[in-house]
Amino acid sequence: MWFLFAAASAICFGLRGILYQWTSQRPIDRNLLLLGVYLSGTVIAAVINLFAGQPWSEGCWVGVWMGLFSFISNASMYRGFAVGKASLIAMFTGLPPVVVVILAYVLWGEKLNLWQSMAFLVIVFGILMIRYSNDISLRNLQGAQWGIITMIAFGITDLSSKKATMLGAATLPTLLMMYVTGSLLFGISWYMSRRRLASARAMVAAAAEDQEAESSPPAASANRGWSSSKTLFWGMFVGITNISGMMLVMPAFKLGVTGLVSVVIAMNVVFVLLYARFILKERFSRLEAGGLTCALIGVLILRLAA
Repeated sequence: MWFLFAAASAICFGLRGILYQWTSQRPIDRNLLLLGVYLSGTVIAAVINLFAGQPWSEGCWVGVWMGLFSFISNASMYRGFAVGKASLIAMFTGLPPVVVVILAYVLWGEKLNLWQSMAFLVIVFGILMIRYSNDISLRNLQGAQWGIITMIAFGITDLSSKKATMLGAATLPTLLMMYVTGSLLFGISWYMSRRRLASARAMVAAAAEDQEAESSPPAASANRGWSSSKTLFWGMFVGITNISGMMLVMPAFKLGVTGLVSVVIAMNVVFVLLYARFILKERFSRLEAGGLTCALIGVLILRLAA
């Protein structure tokens, strides 16, 4: 049953990744968009729990930790899509299971059996094939630094989700704490970016006092962006895919082995890669195609071993 929850979560996160990539190419306020994503999660979790009535417990406070690292991972992933190659950033979003397996073993002594280990290694090997096909170097990072931060932060978020289930925390109250924390963090980031923008515009206006004709281009450029309300509501729409995935993540972690759940969820990379290939027209090299095939074979092995 854990496999079905994890696979459904991967589909939701794959859609989220596609929407993030598409939105990152638009003239919008990134922090306001992500504030909308987390506000959406806050509202949905609160409303559903009014009817579900899931209990609060001390374990729900782990949601604050989840919110912090989810903030870091989502902000880094979005920034990576904005400055890097979509398939490269998508690859890094598939690597958190490496972090999860290592730390789950260190923290809780979780081990994989032979078939599970084989499936895990095949999937990771496939993702690494995609990595080497992107020719990452110090001179050609293509947003790789943001991908690495995303990988680590997503891994810690997964471990935090598992910890919440180990403490017996209910799904909706825990997610509510997570989304409230994320909303506050993205709200602060948005407010600070607005202050910086206002200061920059004030400096431009002061410098242009004696050259009135030169003060109009910045205003015209600012008007090309999305309005605040449009950005916020679009973020709330994207947030539906995010909380849908998270509502499936926690029961998956509750029922399954941490590393295996994480690696199945990480297969959302497949959806973003296919989007990059068929919609963005990014070409797959032989290594990319081989890595994608290898990762899918690993998922099949894992499904048979589940």
